[in-house]
Amino acid sequence: MARGRGIVMGIRFGPAGNPPSFQAQGYKSSLDMPAWLRGQGLNAYEYQCVRGVHIGEATARKLGKVARENGVFLSIHAPYYITLGTTDPVFREKTKMHLLKSMQAAQWMGASPVVFHPGTGGGKDRTGAMARARELLLEILAVAEEMGLGDIRVAPETAGKPAQLGNLDEVLEFCTLDPRVVPAVDFAHLHAAGQGALKTVEDFATVLDRVESLLGKEAVQKLHIHFSPIEFTKAGEKRHRTTLDDGFGPDFSLLARLIVERNLTPTIICESYDRQVEDALVFKALYEQIKEKAGG
Repeated sequence: MARGRGIVMGIRFGPAGNPPSFQAQGYKSSLDMPAWLRGQGLNAYEYQCVRGVHIGEATARKLGKVARENGVFLSIHAPYYITLGTTDPVFREKTKMHLLKSMQAAQWMGASPVVFHPGTGGGKDRTGAMARARELLLEILAVAEEMGLGDIRVAPETAGKPAQLGNLDEVLEFCTLDPRVVPAVDFAHLHAAGQGALKTVEDFATVLDRVESLLGKEAVQKLHIHFSPIEFTKAGEKRHRTTLDDGFGPDFSLLARLIVERNLTPTIICESYDRQVEDALVFKALYEQIKEKAGG
């Protein structure tokens, strides 16, 4: 696999948002992130709109330009306020607005995909919530087409709590609705929602095999992945941890073995708490060690 300036080409590693280490070096603007990440040896960046889409067109286009100049692949995380399965007409309109604004920002940036959380699980009415969620997502995609955003991919993310919409099968079900819907597999969330479910290589393989069986080889080949250690309770996700915290899974080396064995080229976004760049580099180093041992 080709390399350039310490960056592995094909597979991508990077952070979700701007870490404290970036700010500690005197940087404030996200426009400085791509060059800074390149200097660190990383080549992906998930721009965070989790509290709302506040970036304007001019800044978004500048960010896209500097990202391309530095070989940094951009994605966007849409606001947390999205809830596709809601029965409330006000929340439905707000959900549409949040996702469409995120898709517009993504187009300005040249970012892909737009990652989002499907939202609450509807309590006892989970089947109804999924039906409403499918309907609303298709409605949003139709409006996006009318707005000239038909080329923007959106990625429902696997949830960290069983009470939320977004277990693996639900995410994959969304992805069967339209080619513009692709999965965002957060292995930390799957681990937490499953009470420590990802313990072996086989556990990770089951996830990848499920994606491939429903969506095809291309989907798993270029999978959009979130990864970090995570703390959980009986209700699922409690908080993201870091590689410096002992005793928290899942173990990235298990997934890295499969990535190497299957010659996959995913984008891996690290969400470790306040160490998303440092831990992305840890994950990258683990991957490279395993690849080297495998003779890659």
